[in-house]
Amino acid sequence: MKTALAKPPQKRQVIFPAILLFLWGADSKAIRYSIPEETESGYSVANLAKDLGLRVGELATRGARIHHKGSKQLLQLDVKTGNLLLQEKLDREVLCGATEPCVLHFQLLLENPVQLFQVDVHLTDVNDHSPEFLDREMILRIPESAQPGTVFALKSAQDLDMGSNSVQNYTISPNSYFHVAIHNRGDGRKYPELVLDKALDREEESELSLTLTALDGGAPPRSGTVTVRIEVVDINDNAPEFLQSLYEVQVPENSPINSLVLVVSAKDLDAGTHGSVVYSLFEGDGISQPFVIHEKTGEIRLQRALDFEATQYYNVEIVATDSGGFSGKCTVAIEVVDVNDNAPELTMSTLSSSIPENSPETVVAIFSVSDPDSGDNGRMVCSIENDLPFFLKPTFENFYTLVTERPLDRESRAEYNITITVTDLGSPRLNTQHNITVLISDVNDNAPAFTQTTYTLLVHENNSPALHIGSVSATDRDSGTNAQITYSLLPNQDPHLPLASLVSINADNGQLFALRALDFEALQAFEFHVGATDQGSPALSSQALVRVVVLDDNDNSPFVLYPMQNASAPCTELVPRAAEQGYLVTKVVAVDGDSGQNAWLSYQLLKATEPGLFGVWAHNGEVRTTRLLSERDAARHRLVVLVKDNGEPPLSASVTLHVLLVDGFSQPYLPLPEEAPERAQGDSPTVYLVIALASVSSLFLFSVLVFVAVRLCRRRRVDSQGVYSMPEGHFPGHLVDITGTGTLSQSYQYEVCLTRDSGDSDFKFLKPVYPILPPQSAREEN
Repeated sequence: MKTALAKPPQKRQVIFPAILLFLWGADSKAIRYSIPEETESGYSVANLAKDLGLRVGELATRGARIHHKGSKQLLQLDVKTGNLLLQEKLDREVLCGATEPCVLHFQLLLENPVQLFQVDVHLTDVNDHSPEFLDREMILRIPESAQPGTVFALKSAQDLDMGSNSVQNYTISPNSYFHVAIHNRGDGRKYPELVLDKALDREEESELSLTLTALDGGAPPRSGTVTVRIEVVDINDNAPEFLQSLYEVQVPENSPINSLVLVVSAKDLDAGTHGSVVYSLFEGDGISQPFVIHEKTGEIRLQRALDFEATQYYNVEIVATDSGGFSGKCTVAIEVVDVNDNAPELTMSTLSSSIPENSPETVVAIFSVSDPDSGDNGRMVCSIENDLPFFLKPTFENFYTLVTERPLDRESRAEYNITITVTDLGSPRLNTQHNITVLISDVNDNAPAFTQTTYTLLVHENNSPALHIGSVSATDRDSGTNAQITYSLLPNQDPHLPLASLVSINADNGQLFALRALDFEALQAFEFHVGATDQGSPALSSQALVRVVVLDDNDNSPFVLYPMQNASAPCTELVPRAAEQGYLVTKVVAVDGDSGQNAWLSYQLLKATEPGLFGVWAHNGEVRTTRLLSERDAARHRLVVLVKDNGEPPLSASVTLHVLLVDGFSQPYLPLPEEAPERAQGDSPTVYLVIALASVSSLFLFSVLVFVAVRLCRRRRVDSQGVYSMPEGHFPGHLVDITGTGTLSQSYQYEVCLTRDSGDSDFKFLKPVYPILPPQSAREEN
């Protein structure tokens, strides 16, 4: 067995828009081996690893395998040892027929990295077939007038072997009349002719039976025999002659059955029955000819479909025989013309069904194309769709690779359906399409994204613990574990906000829960950040702001600031009996710890000693007389005023007022400063309001005392008649002006009047001066 590296094959033109490239430095030289046919399976043809200069075991690590056109695997590669083994016994005649030399083409494919080697195995012929004659016997009709040296044609034996193993010699059984002459055809095959050595005498011997033996050149030689029966006929001295010794014709392979191929013609100078010619097919190249000839007209017609890919040429010998047994022979050379009747074939060698996104240029598939047609009918063009991020790269021997054009993005497109189209250049053009699906695997290149940058959650105070107050949501464009999101609370920047005791988050779905009851009066709103982290490697994350707004509930009853109900002595309001209708008795001042409409307060008179004498303004808590007082009215009155907020359900508080009707103000009726309550409320905001109101009231009383002292000096001259006189002017300035819901909303002026009773005692009293009220419409708005 000989191993040799052949010369580099000539470059074939591949019609493709790209420049012909070689696959990753693959050597274009073919590695050639030679083995005889009929070698038993398991035979080691060669050690490819050694011949290629590869280390032991490198074929296995690089994913080496044998690629052979067709579905039947003839060779097997042992990747551990590098030996190329026969898969089965090879028959040269089955694989190559009459083609010589018989070369089997294989490709050695290394996948990691990708590399191709061409391997050619020359299958040499062994003498495993004997010569065979097509007929069991030959019949020759020879006239007795034939002269010595006359040549008669004999049919050749067929031998499927090639070269020296084909038919090399013919012999005939010993006789005194004939011997065999051997001649060579133009294609190197030998054919026999029977030569007459001695004239025949029909009267002595009318029929001869001889044995023709064909011998091949094998060692030992094989042989085949046929019986040659010779009939001696009467004299016929002219043999038929064809107009041409050689006919050449071209026949398209798609010619219909029974179509006319050629008409041959032979003439015989004899007359009568000896001049009648009968045509017959004498011999062809194959065992069975696809042609038939009409014995009378010489028309050669097609009796079976032609196939250019199977047989391209036919040499048919036609014999014209007259009635006397003389014959003439001509040769018809028939060339089968190829038509484009075979679509290109695509054989996929390597296919990656999934590739990662963001990867640089990546080999997706390796495939080969072939077309059994010839010429332009066998030239091929490979293409894919133009709008795909892939391109085809030619290598050698009609091998192509499908490669990514740029890094791919799974989030833009996760799957590609690629159609590889192979088109020949015949007329009409035929094409083959092969569809492959390429999946793009995910890489963690997208961080989770919240549906909102800021979430605002509204929660009513006094909620139950573990209350679901809302949710945050984030999405991730990745897939699989790269898109699995975990939610968490981020560290709070405010050290005074106990976030861990206020809210918690469900790490799986982003649901937020209040861990304890919230109090609007203590905490009205707070903010924190939540994070969303995927499960990729490395993990990516994002964050969003969550603002929780606590909504007020009506959970605080109104609180009465004035008059104070817990004082050691009740506060008595003095009302002169001469007061006019609408006289301001006092003002109930109350506050509510809630906000909004929960803190809108309204006042109403719940109980009264004498109904109809006093009334309470609903919006500001002013207690006024509803009519003129009379002597019949009781001196003491007890009023219960209800203060109610606007919540749902409403909450309320009540306050008791003591009213004393007097004929005139005197000093004993004035409340002493030390009687004012001094109860402190710790850190309650109501205490501060009480302190502020007490301070204002103290300032007010001090101002009143100063004013009384000044007025006292001026009224010494006034006669005391038991009635009071109105002051000449109003007291300037606002004594009390507290704004806000449930407090004094208008300015009030008080005048201090001094009267002298019958006991010559001075009596001071305060008289409110009615404020200038706004129009009715303005009051309604208030």
